[in-house]
Amino acid sequence: MAEHQRLTATPDQRRVLRRAWPHMRPERRGITLALLAGAAATATTVAVPAVIGAGVDQILARDRSGLFTAVAALTVLALLRLILFRQSELLLIAVGERVVRALRELAVTRLSRAPLRFLEAHPSGDLLRRTTTEIADLANFVRSQLPDVLTVAAYLLFTTVLLLTYSPLLTLALALVFVPAIVCVLRLFKKAANPAFAAEAAAAGTVATTYRELVQSREMLQTGGGIGFWRERFLADNERRYRAARRSQRSLFLISLARIVQSLTTAVLLLAGGWLAARGSISVGTVVVFILATRQLFDSAAQASNLVGQVQISLVGLARLLDLLSTTAPRAEIHAPRPAADDGQGGPVTAERGVLEIEDLRYSYVAGTEVLGGLSVRVEPGERVGLVGPTGSGKTTLAKLMTGLYAPDSGTVRYDGHDLAALAPAELRRRIVLIPQRVHMIEGTLLDNLRLVPGDPEEQSIAEAVERLGIADWIRSLDEGLHTDLGRGTGRLSAGELQLIGLVRAALLDPAVLVLDEATADIDPETARTLETAIDTLRADRTLIVIAHREATIKRLPRTIRLDGSALLAHN
Repeated sequence: MAEHQRLTATPDQRRVLRRAWPHMRPERRGITLALLAGAAATATTVAVPAVIGAGVDQILARDRSGLFTAVAALTVLALLRLILFRQSELLLIAVGERVVRALRELAVTRLSRAPLRFLEAHPSGDLLRRTTTEIADLANFVRSQLPDVLTVAAYLLFTTVLLLTYSPLLTLALALVFVPAIVCVLRLFKKAANPAFAAEAAAAGTVATTYRELVQSREMLQTGGGIGFWRERFLADNERRYRAARRSQRSLFLISLARIVQSLTTAVLLLAGGWLAARGSISVGTVVVFILATRQLFDSAAQASNLVGQVQISLVGLARLLDLLSTTAPRAEIHAPRPAADDGQGGPVTAERGVLEIEDLRYSYVAGTEVLGGLSVRVEPGERVGLVGPTGSGKTTLAKLMTGLYAPDSGTVRYDGHDLAALAPAELRRRIVLIPQRVHMIEGTLLDNLRLVPGDPEEQSIAEAVERLGIADWIRSLDEGLHTDLGRGTGRLSAGELQLIGLVRAALLDPAVLVLDEATADIDPETARTLETAIDTLRADRTLIVIAHREATIKRLPRTIRLDGSALLAHN
């Protein structure tokens, strides 16, 4: 069984910003400007206690001129602070939004190119949450909380420098009382918060997955009486999320211990500062500077405590997003491409019509249990082949392997002599197309859905393809023809009509090999005949492989390949 990487429910949060830096590097100039503006704005705030302290000393010295100078300096600082903080926020938000947009686009691109087996192995709700909700949380953090986080960090640095300048001794007293206590509080919080917030994010993904299952399986649950079972499962998942959320909130409560630390520190500063001022070691203004600066310092610490939860949530979301990007990153091909002409996309150019070869193909979903074992088949250009066998014999798996949607555990699938693994995605899709039993639709008109092929075909080209396939009457029977609004399609169209849409898409691509998975299964006889007639109108030189159960469909095909278990029984 070929190994495939799996996402981690609670990925490592260590050095997450370092791991995110490659995605931020293109915006390093904007980040630098935003940080410099923010630092300048913070410096104006830190300077305020110093100016007030100087003003107090001028009052005690009865120096009116010095007092007026201090007042003027405070006015200038207030104006600069307003301008610089506004500019810093605008720069930071603009840069942050560009980074988040790039991450969102990259996540969608990576998922759209991820192996089908990877997508099938993960709950759709979890993938949806990582690429929507958690990116939205990250964007909200960039807009609302990140400017405050950087301001608090800069204020801590600049305030420390200011206090050291005024009185190293009093600063030492502050450090001995405040730093060890606050570090202890933060360590307790980190120890409790990291697993708590990660578990809450994972539980939220499970709830989203369970709810999505309801939406996708609502008919089956309603008709089969499974709503009660699903509801119990949902309530259990929701209870686990509730408990995880409570655990996260309990970890946040630890931050409130910082208020006790702040009160004790203020008391120590008043006692020590008063004693030093009484001895003449420092001025009264210096004591005022320390009290005001540390009060702002504590306010910043309180603000930081309010931000810690959001920072932790954002870091967890960023770690989960980076886990997705890392897991879905392009990797070197397992099979080396054969020397051939290059199509400019990193792979060989293949013939318009070529042989499809399957050699010693093996595949397993579970280690030790082969779904397909050692199959070898050759299909010549233009052949029409039926692939039949009992349910569970591996027909759909083989279809996905021969169209390159799955990579084999061993063996090869070749088109025109080239391993499918060596072909660029665009070249592969141009040559081999699968119409699945369940044709997927998007919100919009019939024309919108038929355009879901490379090249964005014009309406005239689509109309001509419809005429060639002989299904123009069916199109005209719809309310507005090609412009009929289908919603998501699955409610307005029958299974057979959905297959017709898949067939039109394939005709627009004109592939060398067309694989139809149970195209006529579970549809009414009249629609089945329409579909079979449309299939017959395809170009004679196109290879056609049909997975079928209907005897009428099988009899129309000159060659049949039969599967039983993981073995190829016979082909005629």
